[in-house]
Amino acid sequence: MQIDVNADVGESFGQWTLGDDAAMLQLVTSANVACGFHAGDPSTARRTCRAAAAAGVAIGAHVGYRDLQGFGRRALDVDTDDLADDVLYQIGALTAIARGEGVEVSYVKPHGALYNRIAHDPVQAEAVLAGVVAAGDLAVVGPPGSVVLRLADLRGIRKVREGFADRAYMSDGTLVPRSEPGSVLHDPAAVADRVLRMARENTVIAADGTVVPLEVDTVCVHGDSPGAVALARAIRDRLADNAIDIRPHAA
Repeated sequence: MQIDVNADVGESFGQWTLGDDAAMLQLVTSANVACGFHAGDPSTARRTCRAAAAAGVAIGAHVGYRDLQGFGRRALDVDTDDLADDVLYQIGALTAIARGEGVEVSYVKPHGALYNRIAHDPVQAEAVLAGVVAAGDLAVVGPPGSVVLRLADLRGIRKVREGFADRAYMSDGTLVPRSEPGSVLHDPAAVADRVLRMARENTVIAADGTVVPLEVDTVCVHGDSPGAVALARAIRDRLADNAIDIRPHAA
């Protein structure tokens, strides 16, 4: 039995630092590197790719809406051609930076509001996938059962089903909105327990106590969350203690 643990990293900007990427990259197996549209900058991306390569961590392009002010968490209506080009642009930039550090980008994970939108919106999902296809042979990360992953199947794109270690779920399998209390989880032991359950039983306990089916290939820890490193360490220890291999989904 195996699973991947990923984290959103490279989200610092200039002199402003967000998260402890150096520590996270010692604990996770895949790194979703911000591509500059919702967070990050070229120098941050290059440092992050260099550190990920040194740690043997797979690199993914964390693409988002062009929304630095809103950290990519504001829903935007974007022309489909523009969205496809924005996705291609972000992947292309990170690919060049990663290659400069001797590594390749192997997958794409949309960020924030874009991730949530393409889970149910086929128009924007098709636009994102068009950008991915134009960039090359890359996997796409998304929620299990989502529109974007169903369309990826039709296009012959490898899909990676993702669960969230530090986000609360509703009974329909969607995430509790960040605007609601309890949407982000902070207890390392509880988070590690729910990831173990995802890996071993393919289920998650929703906020109302419902047992929700959730078959995943990777679990995410948000690098910008307070205590993210402690969460990732607890997850890694709990999985190792239960003989579950932790390895990149892109391997």
